[in-house]
Amino acid sequence: MKIFLAQQNYHIGNIEQNVSKIIEAIQLAKNAAADLIVFSELSVCGYPPKDLLVFDSFINNCYNAIEKIKQYTDNIGVIIGSPAFNNTNKGKKLFNAAYFLYNKDVKAVIHKTLLPTYDVFDEYRYFEPAFEWNVIEFKGKKLAITICEDIWNITDTPLYRLSPMDELIKQQPNIIINLSASPFDYTQIEERKAIIKANVLKYKLPLVYCNAVGCQTEIVFDGSSLVFDKNANLIKEFAAFKEVVDFVEIADDDISANTTNNNLVINEALIPQTLNEQLNLDYIYNALIVGIQDYFAKMNFKKAIVGSSGGIDSAVVVALATKALGAENVHAVLMPSLYSSEHSVQDAVQLSKNLQTTYDIIPINTIYESFLSALKPVFKDLPFSIAEENIQSRVRGNLLMAISNKLGYILLNTSNKSELATGYGTLYGDMAGGLSILGDCYKLQVYALAKYINREQEIIPQNIITKPPSAELRPNQKDSDSLPDYEVLDKILYQYIEMNLNQTAIEALGFDSNLVAKILRLVNISEYKRHQFCPIIRISPKAFGVGRKMPIVGKY
Repeated sequence: MKIFLAQQNYHIGNIEQNVSKIIEAIQLAKNAAADLIVFSELSVCGYPPKDLLVFDSFINNCYNAIEKIKQYTDNIGVIIGSPAFNNTNKGKKLFNAAYFLYNKDVKAVIHKTLLPTYDVFDEYRYFEPAFEWNVIEFKGKKLAITICEDIWNITDTPLYRLSPMDELIKQQPNIIINLSASPFDYTQIEERKAIIKANVLKYKLPLVYCNAVGCQTEIVFDGSSLVFDKNANLIKEFAAFKEVVDFVEIADDDISANTTNNNLVINEALIPQTLNEQLNLDYIYNALIVGIQDYFAKMNFKKAIVGSSGGIDSAVVVALATKALGAENVHAVLMPSLYSSEHSVQDAVQLSKNLQTTYDIIPINTIYESFLSALKPVFKDLPFSIAEENIQSRVRGNLLMAISNKLGYILLNTSNKSELATGYGTLYGDMAGGLSILGDCYKLQVYALAKYINREQEIIPQNIITKPPSAELRPNQKDSDSLPDYEVLDKILYQYIEMNLNQTAIEALGFDSNLVAKILRLVNISEYKRHQFCPIIRISPKAFGVGRKMPIVGKY
């Protein structure tokens, strides 16, 4: 059986554009005499559609799209993802469904059983689990059609009480097909392969896995679609972060003679127990590039503005934005104050010259002094404090947003995860922006990304990478004045945020108890700041915002 997989980048709610892509892929598969083509989860409407699903008009548009698509299925089987109304009068009004189309007809509608409601997922808010499970007979084969999470309940500690595959296997299927929208994170690559291979080994069936690609605001999908034969030989692995429409042939005995790797070794250490800033840097880099590109393309934005301080975070953001959007679409603004070092200004200028981006230099001393003058009757003779530091940051935020409003540029935020975790940032100042590029990257990962960007030539000036990090809001300021060294801080944060360890468990790893208590307190009291922050491109297994929901007023 010749099966095409369409690993495509959909636009949530842009059903007309999505349908056009789907039809184009079907035509390609038909011209290649394919038997079947498989698309990803909720491909008609894009994933995740969130509260668009509460509008009947949105669901009806999806049904109309299926009616249009099925006209192109005269001699090819097509499996697409779309919501479906629940007509059982039991449970929620929708199913997350896969439609099997053939001969210009809907031959079957398969409902998703396992609805993830954790981390970035919220499917049980909208969908009802499947009531029944049936294989689909097609061209002499029995297809076990599953949707994403349906094949993930196979670990030693299953999350759900049942597995749809355990029901489908009773009907003796020949092939497992999975429509997926599995988000990227830097620990997910090996875990996903392990899960898919575990299904193949358990059920002794070939498995065709088609994943979505592209970014939907915060959530990045890497694609990386996979096909295994029944002996767990990897037949094909699609490229990551790229749209691909390609085929695989499953032989009559369900074993491929043309394997790409018949001795695939899966790394069972799925989520690192400690932060490894070097892990999958190339994937992280590409995920951030796709995140920027898709945010701008899908929102119809053209140009980005970045506050360029001469520090490591802004330098990495300017470099990533330039790669994603082109130098002609990135504008840097340097806003030195009384406390900015000459070298920082020179470094920021050199960065823009290296990248060939435009830049402006707007000193803020006069504006800052005007603020102090206006506030003097209120501040009286109180000593210099964080209030004066934050005024500088908010002046910069105001200038950047003024330029953004005037010229229509989108402000890219430059805060990193270490800063967001500990509250080391100024609301309405350096926390301003339309999209956070590094908000899910710890400081150590930012340094690693800078070196990765410089892997072939010096793009980010070396002095930016080697000098001690500083906000430069007071004389001789260093980040280490307020925070522990990032080598220690990031590793403690990782245990608390990614590994969900409490203070006692973190201390048991050898960290100083007073230091752990201080850091965890900073994380917890800063929740109100993060709730006011912009969307963050997610690259980790536990991102702030979309992936981590904590009460602002909670007692931790």
